[in-house]
Amino acid sequence: MIDLSLAEITAAVSGRPHDIPDLGARVTGSVEIDSRKAGPGGLFAAFAGEHVDGHDYARQAVERGAVAVLAARPVGVPAIVVDDVTAALGALAREVVRRLGTTVVALTGSAGKTSTKDLLAQLLQRIGPTVWPPGSLNNEIGLPLTALRAEATTRHLVLEMGARGKGHIRYLAELTPPRIGVVLNVGTAHVGEFGGKEQIAEAKGELPEALPPAAEGGLAVLNADDPLVRAMAGRTRARTVLFGESADAAVRAEDVRLTDTGQPAFTLRTPTGCSAVTLRLYGEHHVSNALAAAAVAHELGMPADEIATALSEAGQLSRWRMEVTERPDGVTVVNDAYNANPDSVRAALRALAAMGKGRRTWAVLGEMAELGEESLAEHDAVGRLAVRLNVSKLVAVGGREAAWLDMGAKNEGSWGEESVHVSDARAAVDLMRRELRPGDVVLVKASRSVGLERVAQELLADGGAAAGEGEVAGR
Repeated sequence: MIDLSLAEITAAVSGRPHDIPDLGARVTGSVEIDSRKAGPGGLFAAFAGEHVDGHDYARQAVERGAVAVLAARPVGVPAIVVDDVTAALGALAREVVRRLGTTVVALTGSAGKTSTKDLLAQLLQRIGPTVWPPGSLNNEIGLPLTALRAEATTRHLVLEMGARGKGHIRYLAELTPPRIGVVLNVGTAHVGEFGGKEQIAEAKGELPEALPPAAEGGLAVLNADDPLVRAMAGRTRARTVLFGESADAAVRAEDVRLTDTGQPAFTLRTPTGCSAVTLRLYGEHHVSNALAAAAVAHELGMPADEIATALSEAGQLSRWRMEVTERPDGVTVVNDAYNANPDSVRAALRALAAMGKGRRTWAVLGEMAELGEESLAEHDAVGRLAVRLNVSKLVAVGGREAAWLDMGAKNEGSWGEESVHVSDARAAVDLMRRELRPGDVVLVKASRSVGLERVAQELLADGGAAAGEGEVAGR
């Protein structure tokens, strides 16, 4: 998508040309890290992974049409050799974004980043060409790759920024300097790595700190309902806009309720008007995500009625995030297995309870990773919440953490077979094949490392529905 000469790229990444016959040759295609996706006019970035070294596939990438390779060593084909391919990819993204002058909108938060990004992208593309990452590309490799998909006509570049520690978001913001920054929440995701919520807030606050001053168009969009996020207004030079259900939020939701199918409905109120919204997404937690997207869209010129219409029509673009599919026999499978932390699991359980009114509900849950010393307490609390929400059956999948989920449910008052601990995904599928009945609603959720999406996929295959079928909007 970029249009730069090899000489310009070499200068941007502080590289050294090797085996390049013409530094004036231009890269006009996409930048790829998978040689199988390399195409005419593109650039292949070779990374040395744990199992595969991209340098070994440099020739294949060039044979597929790549103009050159960004590499850490000479590879026998046209290459720009650099000391650090990751840093070079970031430097190239920085140069491209600088040249384009597009409006960069960056989002961070402990939960909801990807869903909010999908909602915001669907709003902004109504008012101008918009680029956003597929899935959850929010680290030092995924973010530059997304930025490098922007082109001269791109009006908005929407980016996720994740963090595993202090300094990460600051670094990402240096690669693609945002004009608008959105902080959704400070929760317990990765609390084991950070050491506490205050430390998480310190890291997330690097985004509003990185914004330009108000006089230069800097805008911080902050969650008024989260005290740790609201406090970030004091850490930015940018103008601040609050969203949420708080009375002083400039963009807020009123009369929030759930439909009989578990979809949120509310009145959207903005400084220029109000309008009714009924989301296609499932769970009340999406109200906050929708308000964050609405606040940005409003600031970029969309009136309230158009925002409400766009929100009501928006679907879930990313896989395995409250992905709802009904089998021909009436069993509803909610695949939310992409990732999990205590906040997102609680939200998913509440959505399950709302969707399952008058029906049997199943929560198939696995480990929430990276919780450190809080892991036992958090898994125990989730098990207890499942009982309090009257989930018909909890299936805890895995080892020690799953045992803690099961223990929490039993200590809260579950009895008999209402909560069961099984060893793995196969055992969970076998159990449900025996016990599922038409009309049941099944939630599947765990951290990505658990791979629990296999449960949802097999249940859907059993019912004759293609795995992944459902309310995932096309792009």
